[in-house]
Amino acid sequence: MTLHTISVELENTPGALVRVSQMFARRGYNIQSLAVGPTERPEISRVTLRVDCSQHSIEQIEKQIHKLVNVLRVVELKPGESVERELALITVEAPPDKRAELIALGEVFGARVADIGRDALTFEIVGRPEELDAFEELVRPHGVKELARTGRIGLRRPGPRPARQQTAAVS
Repeated sequence: MTLHTISVELENTPGALVRVSQMFARRGYNIQSLAVGPTERPEISRVTLRVDCSQHSIEQIEKQIHKLVNVLRVVELKPGESVERELALITVEAPPDKRAELIALGEVFGARVADIGRDALTFEIVGRPEELDAFEELVRPHGVKELARTGRIGLRRPGPRPARQQTAAVS
C-alpha cells in the first residue's frame, strides 16, 4: 500500500462531496486528507484527496469516481508531475525567553507569526507537506498547544518543464 493524491473536479452542487467521500467509505478506504475549494470557475469545485491503497486499487477508484454524478474530471497527482502544498497553523508554547529562538526557527522554514499570546505564538506555514512535518517536529519539544492542517492541495504541472539554459564557461 502507498499514498496517492487524487484531484477531482466536480460541479459545485449540494451533495457532490458527500457522494465522493461515501464512495471511499463503501469500499473500505480511509481518506488521509481531504481539501475542497473553488476553482477558477465558480460553478466547479476541486476536491483533493490523499488515500492509502495499491496502484491497482487507485485505478479502480478513479474509474468509480468518474461514474459519480457531478464529477467532471479525475486525475492522480503523481510526484514530479504535480505541485502540492499544505497550510498549517501551529500554536507553540513560547515564554518570553524562548520567543526569539522560535521566531528564528520559523523564519528558516518561511513560517509567519500569525498571532502572539501571553505565553504562546501561532505560526502560519505554507509549503510542501514534508516541510510542514519538519517544522512541526522541530517546534514540538517547545510544546505544541494546538495544530490545524488543511491537507494537501495540488495541481498537475502545466507541461514539460523548460530546459535550463547552459551558460558558456568564461575562460
